[in-house]
Amino acid sequence: MLELQQVEVVYNKLATAVSGVSLKADGALITALLGPNGAGKSTTLKAISGFLRGENAEVVEGTITLDGESLMSLSPHEISRRGVALVPERDKVFDTLTVDDNLQAAAPRGSSVSESYELFPRLAELRGRTAGFLSGGEKQLLALALALSTKPRLLLVDELSLGLAPIVVKQLLGELQRVQRELGIGVLLVEQNAVAALQVADYGYVIEDGRIVFDGSPEKLLSHGDIMEFYLGGDATEGERRSYRDVKQYRRKRRWWG
Repeated sequence: MLELQQVEVVYNKLATAVSGVSLKADGALITALLGPNGAGKSTTLKAISGFLRGENAEVVEGTITLDGESLMSLSPHEISRRGVALVPERDKVFDTLTVDDNLQAAAPRGSSVSESYELFPRLAELRGRTAGFLSGGEKQLLALALALSTKPRLLLVDELSLGLAPIVVKQLLGELQRVQRELGIGVLLVEQNAVAALQVADYGYVIEDGRIVFDGSPEKLLSHGDIMEFYLGGDATEGERRSYRDVKQYRRKRRWWG
């Protein structure tokens, strides 16, 4: 179980990017973290995986634990050794290496890349191809295989759908759900594409301006009128909304004035 309690992240000792985020990611489920660009999704993943220091950022408040053990003071490689793997938003693979060389480079000592090919048969067909010449979807598949080759207990996935056609996104998320079920690991999936994410997630959180504003099962999120209106393309009967908070503020004012 991954648990964040009241986590606050500050960049350059000045700008607050995440403020009071609390969430849980079960070790055997897919948990989605949804929200618009700049909401704090990627920053949250970097806080968990230990990659904030390279961007002059730090967690200044709150706690981050995995099975009750703190991850707060650990470096990225130490967090990885504890079973957490990150599929970053960009620069996921070595473009100048072949698919096979990518997997060989990431595989732990004593393990075989054949396990990756068994998990993703499509990659076996592409093993000799230079990664830079793969399609966007194939690169994402390779990135998943690279992260999973470390045999994590928890997989952090940042914007798997970025720049891809809807049909490719559906296929990729289907692959993610399949291997998550087969391996019995936890997944924390960061996505701007809320519809696609909720089709595979077991639970979801909505983050905006660095704060969690709503959470629940996919069914709960999909049946919530304000979430539908702002994130999932529902009809806006009261004009355009700038944010989920704007929607809630408008609702409260309307109820107050009757």
